[in-house]
Amino acid sequence: MADGGYVNIWMRPEQTARGPKPAYSRARIAESAVRIADAEGLEAATMRRIAAEIGAGAMSLYRYVPSRDDLIVLMADRLMGEIDVEGLPSGDWRADLTRYANEVRAMWLRHPWIVTVHRSPHSYGPNQLLLIERVMGVLDAYVSVDENLGLMAILNGYVEGAVRDEVSRAGEVRRSGLSESEWLARAYPYVLQLLESGKYPIFSKIAMEAGQMRLSRDDQFRYGLERVLDCIAAALQVPAHPRGRRDP
Repeated sequence: MADGGYVNIWMRPEQTARGPKPAYSRARIAESAVRIADAEGLEAATMRRIAAEIGAGAMSLYRYVPSRDDLIVLMADRLMGEIDVEGLPSGDWRADLTRYANEVRAMWLRHPWIVTVHRSPHSYGPNQLLLIERVMGVLDAYVSVDENLGLMAILNGYVEGAVRDEVSRAGEVRRSGLSESEWLARAYPYVLQLLESGKYPIFSKIAMEAGQMRLSRDDQFRYGLERVLDCIAAALQVPAHPRGRRDP
């Protein structure tokens, strides 16, 4: 059942037609919130803390951002603005999607707290809309909108899953107080016990033969991304001409 009382933050004008210019802006509030979350975690980015940083009264900020959920929407859209999609689509779909995937990963690694955020896919902020236009535009000439949505879901699912794992692992290493090599070494005695048991031949094969296990995180991400793009290429069956275009 629809919430008749809900009003999307983007439907609320920042400034009315009459009256004084607002003392603060959503962009400034979101920027401050992101800066605090980067330094201390998402929970630290409270209205009171943001107000103290920008020199405002906490209650006055609620005129600009009515709720915590609205603040998260603004913060998430602010991060989407860091994903550089200038010039997309370029005509080279594989290069475009590679660039987009790497941009998304880099953004998540700069702001690891974003993995804890449940972002509404229907907030449709200005930066999210720009991403939709540019990134969905990459395959628009080749496939139907439904196929496009499905292929983008596959790509985004890979990127977000890979980066969530990367961020989680980095967090565990940090909390352990060990170096990454020391953290990995803790598992060696148990892995050796499993190998010597002879009960798990596939696990043993992974441990002894899998080259991916020895790749850097960058190379692992690149390898997986190439496989995803290969799947997209197979689904596209890219024709000599995009849909709706023919040589004169």
